[in-house]
Amino acid sequence: MRYLISGGGTGGHIFPAISIANALKELDSEAEILFVGALGRMEMERVPQAGYKIVGLPVRGFNRAQPWKNVSVLIDLAKSIRQVKKIIREFKPNVGVGVGGYASGAAMWAAAKMGIPILLQEQNGFAGVTNKILKDKATKICVAYEGMERFFPAEKIILTGNPVRQNLTEGKKNKGQATKTLLIIGGSLGARTINEAIKAALPALAQSGIHVVWQTGKGYYEKCKAAWEAAGSPANIECLDFLSDMPDRYAQADLVISRAGASSISELCLLGKPAILVPSPNVAEDHQTHNAMALVNKDAAVLVKDAEAAEKLIPTALTLIQDDQHLKKLHSNVLQLAQKDSAKRIAEEVIKIAKV
Repeated sequence: MRYLISGGGTGGHIFPAISIANALKELDSEAEILFVGALGRMEMERVPQAGYKIVGLPVRGFNRAQPWKNVSVLIDLAKSIRQVKKIIREFKPNVGVGVGGYASGAAMWAAAKMGIPILLQEQNGFAGVTNKILKDKATKICVAYEGMERFFPAEKIILTGNPVRQNLTEGKKNKGQATKTLLIIGGSLGARTINEAIKAALPALAQSGIHVVWQTGKGYYEKCKAAWEAAGSPANIECLDFLSDMPDRYAQADLVISRAGASSISELCLLGKPAILVPSPNVAEDHQTHNAMALVNKDAAVLVKDAEAAEKLIPTALTLIQDDQHLKKLHSNVLQLAQKDSAKRIAEEVIKIAKV
């Protein structure tokens, strides 16, 4: 069986795509897998690192602010579709898998036009533009949230959840960990608003008596580290650009501060972690707020708006982390929202479609 997988642009698209590929390999050891991505984007580096071949397209996103600049975008889209058709004729996939992003739109549209069945995976609680455009061409659509009939035909929807990082549930707590631990993650690139709120509250955090793990993101690290040093390099606060040991960090955390990207939400649910979510306002159709509200409405997370983070984020965190009853309630409620073995369940659906 040959599988064509496409998507990317951000880690939120790339990680599920690689997880699905890994699950396909586990279920079908003879599987041949080819990725299609966008030139110059993160997937062109990450997919080969995961051991898979990828072909890049010149496809780009539309410029919504300056529509007159989209002529060249349309030309690149036409080029990308021609290139994908050539790839499909040579690779002869049995099925296409689209996880969202510019490349996914071009690749899955071309595959469907050439009679290749396609499966879509939608990570967010508010469907992306690419998947909404492709919904009528898809055989199945795997989703992470209930109520997605607003966007897709109900008969095509399968609730599978989002694939999460392998080994995430194998983290170890520190033996004899006495103090509470606050884990602050802004995604691999960091989150400016969260970092600014932490910098302003360093004296309060230093005196809080809790252990703080502050992942700044590489782009913000130098300024955050300088602020930490200016505050006296408090021993209870770890200031790090990147966390390579996420399973252990999650295991040790009593409370997590996070953006509300689809992958982060899925990880928090699977691990049952109480969290304060700060949705990014800089995403299409405010989908992170939709992701966050799916938890908040079930009393499974606390929301602090990005615009209010400077004032409210750390006071909220310092109060919540000492409220064991509230933490226990959030843990219990968020755990009920977890979807387990998502990558395997999606891969099983892909294989079913491929064999038809």
